[in-house]
This record gives sequence, structure tokens and C-alpha cells, in this order.
Amino acid sequence: MEPVHIVTDKENIANIVLLPGDPLRAKYIAENFLTDAKLVNTIRNMFAYTGTYKGHKITVMGSGMGMPSMGIYSYELFHFYNVDRIIRIGTSGSNKPEIKVGDTILSTGAYTPSNFAYQWGKYNDHFLKTNEHLNELVRSTAKEENIALKEGPTLTSDVFDVYSDIEHIRQECPINDELVATEMEAFGLLHVARIEHKEATVLMTVVDSKFEPEMQVTPEERQTKLNNMIKLALDSIIK
Repeated sequence: MEPVHIVTDKENIANIVLLPGDPLRAKYIAENFLTDAKLVNTIRNMFAYTGTYKGHKITVMGSGMGMPSMGIYSYELFHFYNVDRIIRIGTSGSNKPEIKVGDTILSTGAYTPSNFAYQWGKYNDHFLKTNEHLNELVRSTAKEENIALKEGPTLTSDVFDVYSDIEHIRQECPINDELVATEMEAFGLLHVARIEHKEATVLMTVVDSKFEPEMQVTPEERQTKLNNMIKLALDSIIK
């Protein structure tokens, strides 16, 4: 079977990949951080670019929103294009007062109440850890670059919690007190990495918080103003 959502020659995809949700964020990264970046996928306008960063070939591609979309793109990258490691770079909402808008978070694992893993192979678990080897690379890079890094497990939701109160979901989570942030894709990536025996971790920037309702990141800033996280991911994944 050939992939149907990423259509390009195998050599056009690097073995290390950054996955922002927004394809326009992929475009921004390619134009501002990569050298000789080439647009290598346009199917469904889910742009993928491959170029070089500090001499290393790297691909950056949108994943879309939610676990179903993340599952499709990460699977095709791992399974068909021989990608070895992926770092998701996304946005999130804070779950704790000490997690501030603008903070960079390294997820140590993702919990979801979703049946995504059960549908994909009858897996019954709802919590998956991020790859510790990649996490150590991120931690050491953050220290080198003096980037403040918050860490902890995160919640992967099926709904955008700004529009719908999901406090009941958090309360039902067995590690609710530990959850530092909420987003919508991480568990899907980690499940696919598990079944494909590949490395994956998740970086995110906090863009909204119920504890700081006056601090909101605009849609334009979501695309272009997450440079600390972007640079941290790039410098970590090439090590």
C-alpha cells in the first residue's frame, strides 16, 4: 500500500521531523529557520517542507488538529517514509496557576480518556510516556540555550477546551493533580510511535490560561511567535 495523505518521493522526507499542527506554521519555520527549504507535500494543503538546519536534513510538516489527523500523518511518516524521530511542536492551555502563558513545556507523557488506542489495535491504556532519550536531548539543549523549560504530564483532549468546559474529564483523570497543560494531539503521536517502534516527544507553548484570562495569544502569534519552542526543537532533534 502506498501513502495517500503524503505524496512525494521517499528521499524528499528527512528521517527527523518536526510536526506543528498548523501547516502555515510549518511554512513559517521553513522560511525562517531552514536553508534551501523545498515544499515536498501539498496534498490537502498539509504542507511539508524539507531543508537543512545547521547542516542537517530536516522535514517540518503540519499534522492538523486532533488525534485522528495526527495519527494519519505520523503513521505515514514513520511507516512509509522511514522517519526515525518526531517532535511535535504545538500550543496548549495551562492547567496550573504556575504554568504561565508563553511558557515552554516538555510533556513527559500524555493521558487521554479517548478510545483512540483501543480502536487502533485494541490497546487498553490511556497514558503513554514520551521518549526519554529525546527528552534528555531537549533538557540539555534548553540548559545550553538558557530556555526556561516546564515539565510534566499533559492531557490530550478530543475537544478544544476554550470552547467547552472539560473539567469533568480532568477530574476523572487518575493523574489530574499532575497535569500541567491540555492539548489535542500528543497521545495520538505517542501511540503511533509505540506501534512503529520509533522515537517521539512533545514540546508545547502555552497560549491560553483560565488563570490569566487577560493573557491571550492571537492567531497570528500562534503561527509566528513561538520561536523559543521552535529553536529548542530544531537544536534538540539534530543531536
